[in-house]
Amino acid sequence: MSEYQSYFLMKPEDAPAYVQAKLNYFPEGHRLAGTEIGDGNINYVFRVVDQDTGKSIIVKQAGLKTRIEPDLGVSTDRGRIEAKILKIQNEFAPGLVPEIYLYDEIMCAMIMEDMVGHTMMRTGLLNHETYPEFADHVTTFLANCLLRTSDLVMNHKEKKELVKEFINPDLCGITEDLVFMEPYTDCFDRNHVFPPNKAFIQKELYEDESLRLEAAKLKFEFMNHAQALIHGDLHTGSVFINQEHTYIFDPEFAFYGPMGYDIGNVIANLLFAWCNGDAEIEEPEKREEFCTWCLDAIADTVDLFVQKYDSVYDEYSTELMARTPGFKAWYLSGILADTAGAAGTEGIRRIDGMANVKDITSISDESKRARAERIVVTFAKDCIMNRESFICGADYVAAIQRAVEKHS
Repeated sequence: MSEYQSYFLMKPEDAPAYVQAKLNYFPEGHRLAGTEIGDGNINYVFRVVDQDTGKSIIVKQAGLKTRIEPDLGVSTDRGRIEAKILKIQNEFAPGLVPEIYLYDEIMCAMIMEDMVGHTMMRTGLLNHETYPEFADHVTTFLANCLLRTSDLVMNHKEKKELVKEFINPDLCGITEDLVFMEPYTDCFDRNHVFPPNKAFIQKELYEDESLRLEAAKLKFEFMNHAQALIHGDLHTGSVFINQEHTYIFDPEFAFYGPMGYDIGNVIANLLFAWCNGDAEIEEPEKREEFCTWCLDAIADTVDLFVQKYDSVYDEYSTELMARTPGFKAWYLSGILADTAGAAGTEGIRRIDGMANVKDITSISDESKRARAERIVVTFAKDCIMNRESFICGADYVAAIQRAVEKHS
């Protein structure tokens, strides 16, 4: 293992020998092949396949720089954070996250279960596939992983130790800039704005001082509310899925933050899928089927989370004062307001920020893409400005319908 005593960025052809050196997973002498399968901005993901048996495994290594902006240096400690949080999440939501076999602190790499038979959810949604179990699975993950890492359940001192362990300043800094600041100010002159919507974005985002105020409040909520151990980047590119099963992974942005941030990100990304289907599916019946599923999944994500919040709270909460009558409902109202705010900030940053989303950018017709972006921004502003009024799934569906009608 002497060749792995100092960090270097692996290439696909390096991954097989690395796995053989670190794990007793493949038999000696078997033909192994490595390929890069990741498309993220800050990590390198390799699949190693035994060409004799078809057995496979994943190597994920943290890079020193981001791909979208090389000057954005990021700490490789995020790999340690990700490996540990996946183990914690597997304890609270077993089977919904991949198994971690090893984390290497020198190479900043983890070796993990290959999610064979699953598709990246964003890819599947771009092919207009639907996933009947997704809302149930993701809300089981959210309710258990969020509530059970909070002060509602954990011993306060133990929870504070986790807060300290999962401080993630580099990745949080990226979120604070790319999600909560730049989409409203373009202060670093690096936002990606679709030219047909330049005037729309100028008016609706850069010149809306009331929106900027609410975004500032949400930014400080994100920075200062160490509520639960959140995933921190829960979009459809962080989900591998099939018709029966869901894996949630890629939590390198994890830290102690507001629960609603994760839930709201799921909602916004389902809306992006709706926009793509609405614009790209030509056959009316297929378009109706896919878009209806997207709306139902949004509503079910909210409503099932609320149901599971109640059951997890009742079963696991240990804090005496949290058992005070009325507290459970009050606490949930804060989560739901944060959820709406996060759905809004995720929606806006994917339209107007530096990291756009393929669901929208791949819409081939310029006028349809422009309309989709306007729908997302209008919905997002509604969520941010009126976030206390979003308390059930139907409220999100109604807001989407209002945005669609405005831009019809």
